[in-house]
Amino acid sequence: MSPVPVFDPVIHAPGRLQICAILSGVDDAEFGLIRDRIGVSDSVLSKHLKQLEEAGYVALTKAPFEGRQRTWIGLTAKGRRAFAAHVAELQRLAAMTASAPLGQGFSG
Repeated sequence: MSPVPVFDPVIHAPGRLQICAILSGVDDAEFGLIRDRIGVSDSVLSKHLKQLEEAGYVALTKAPFEGRQRTWIGLTAKGRRAFAAHVAELQRLAAMTASAPLGQGFSG
């Protein structure tokens, strides 16, 4: 049985949504790569990662790489399920608006 679509406020913030989207296509990614791809500072990325980690959606691993300590981030199984459910819910909501007849909206 597929997961029920769920709008997830932890994932929905634009920065966290971008992080999850990047990580959904890879096993893990280096901190600097994610920072550069979403265009935020180290501190902003750290805050987003902390929220995702507290929700159990990402796991951080520190390992030496090219002579320096680097942080690698990967989606957990729980994070992959939550991201897939969130995307499904966004698609469901988008389909509702796409199927509404034009000019049939609210008037005020």
